[in-house]
Amino acid sequence: MKTIIIAVKLMIVMTLVLGLLYTGAITTFGHLFFNNKANGSLLKKDGHVIGSSLLAQEFKSDRYFWPRPSAAKYETVPSGASNLGPTSADLKTEVEKRSQRLSKRFSSHRIPQELLFASASGLDPHISENDALEQVNAVVAARRLNETDKLKIMSLIKKNTEIIGLGILGGPYVNVLELNVDLDKSF
Repeated sequence: MKTIIIAVKLMIVMTLVLGLLYTGAITTFGHLFFNNKANGSLLKKDGHVIGSSLLAQEFKSDRYFWPRPSAAKYETVPSGASNLGPTSADLKTEVEKRSQRLSKRFSSHRIPQELLFASASGLDPHISENDALEQVNAVVAARRLNETDKLKIMSLIKKNTEIIGLGILGGPYVNVLELNVDLDKSF
């Protein structure tokens, strides 16, 4: 009986320490020192939340840079990979549909692979810097911009380029939503 009482007391103490005190301290620390990240890294335009820099959003207009396709239709609840392998007929059909849709946008050169294949989570907000650069001509043409503006767009890509995973997990990546927000601010 004595052991049960000690176990119950220990459970109550640990629940208070780890469940309330520790969680409260970490939450407070996060909000004090990393407020934007603690609140979901939300991006606002004209005072309205337009998205999170942590999640991809679909852009259909040629006036914007496009993210990777999403197996979850850019919804967070059913997020995840399609789990379709290289021999899957369904994957081949999806890639062919995407390729047909993208062929107009990239009529003069190759379609970036990242725009044909979904990321593992289906919500990856980044594309490679090279694939962002591949889209510059399409964005410039859709917005009817000149060569000087094209150079400005390329500098926006550089500004929104980041190294993820200490550079071990691939090259430089561009956050598509942040780039498109900057694009609207500039043009």
